[in-house]
Amino acid sequence: MSRPDARRSRGRNNRQKANLARILAWEVLVAVDEDDAYANLLLPRKIERTRLRADDAALATELTYGTLRARGLYDAIIAEAASRKVDSLEAPVVNAMRIGAHQLLAMRVPDHAAVGETVAVIKQSLPRAAGIVNAVLRRIGERSYDDWLAAVSAGLAETQAKSLRYSHPAWIVTALEEALTAHGRSASEIDLLLQSHNVPAPVVLTALPGLDRSELPGTPTELSPLGAVLDRGDPGNLEAVRAGRARVQDEGSQLTALTLLEATAPDGEWLDMCAGPGGKTAVLAATAAQRNTPVTALDASGHRADLVVDSTRAFADTVEVFKADGREFAEAYPGDFTRVLVDVPCSGLGALRRRPEARWRRSAEDVQTLRPLQDELLRAAWQACAPGGVIAYSTCSPHRHETLDVVRAFAENTPEAQILNTPDHLAQVTRQPAESFASSAVGDGTAAQLWPHVHETDGMFVCLIRRPA
Repeated sequence: MSRPDARRSRGRNNRQKANLARILAWEVLVAVDEDDAYANLLLPRKIERTRLRADDAALATELTYGTLRARGLYDAIIAEAASRKVDSLEAPVVNAMRIGAHQLLAMRVPDHAAVGETVAVIKQSLPRAAGIVNAVLRRIGERSYDDWLAAVSAGLAETQAKSLRYSHPAWIVTALEEALTAHGRSASEIDLLLQSHNVPAPVVLTALPGLDRSELPGTPTELSPLGAVLDRGDPGNLEAVRAGRARVQDEGSQLTALTLLEATAPDGEWLDMCAGPGGKTAVLAATAAQRNTPVTALDASGHRADLVVDSTRAFADTVEVFKADGREFAEAYPGDFTRVLVDVPCSGLGALRRRPEARWRRSAEDVQTLRPLQDELLRAAWQACAPGGVIAYSTCSPHRHETLDVVRAFAENTPEAQILNTPDHLAQVTRQPAESFASSAVGDGTAAQLWPHVHETDGMFVCLIRRPA
């Protein structure tokens, strides 16, 4: 990222481009608030359209994601500096203040540049707000990060203090502490877990089965035999990615599909019941193509089903994709599939490092609302599974209500179901000790849980279930 002093020396046009980086970040943050936009989808499009050069694109990226991650803390600081509640401010105004606070407190940007350039951003669209943005940012610049953290945390209970320090809603802090203990770990890991969500996730590629991982640039991943961490460059420029033989996919997502594939199952068709956007489907499809095995992929959303079609385009002869509800599909095709992946809709608490806005959108009520659907989809997967077949129930969340509670309730209501020792299968895939992945007992078996602060993956949960022959 370029330094403000260096930008001055490059002349007026380059200075305007540097400020354009701030404008793009501000526009994305406003869209996240007002339109429920996703930063990881919107920002790259804006950067490409405006043709920002690399250092200014890096500035826009840091301003966007860094501000989103620390939003909770910045809002507390802004409220203190402005002597008013943040929700009394318009979204364009408060997001300009957040961007300014991030530059002042977390980036090596001189105060005069952080304040002046940010005021210039808001002045272009809301000139009447320039005065308050300027005043609040100047007050913020009077104290250091540590001084502000101490000021806004004074007198708070431990959970609320962690909520501010790591910028997570308090309900998520509590839920993740409970998740750690539910999955057999220590609640004392909560600080490391919360910290891990504030570290940018690496760009990981999957060399889909049939493509040698050595053909991809980057460093081989430690756990997935398919993965490579891309050190630099745009993955979209790689021929293998353009051809659909490789794709960007978190290592935890790769491992979920590979764990299902490692379990033994009879020959027969495979089903991905909640397939969008198609990363796990692509791993299944690439393997299935080598075995002449058909794969059916479903998603209830037409848009997400289209994404699955694109993700599996290199294996179009192997995969059929349908816009369909898995519950209805299972009733129509009972017992037709020997491997079933049911990666259910969930809170996404395992992917907060990758989707920083998600922590501010989700609520504890969302977890309760999703639970009936998760139960129903697992029962549908059981209905679709052939005798002797295997199901992988997975979520991108460690929340107990979305993981262990679901599979335990299913096991109690379906005594003939065989819960497998999932960590053993994950250990076969990774060549790592099974204990590292162990969650808690479910019936006679054990589920597996990945953690960003332990495995450096998204927080994927997976439990293998066999339907007896």
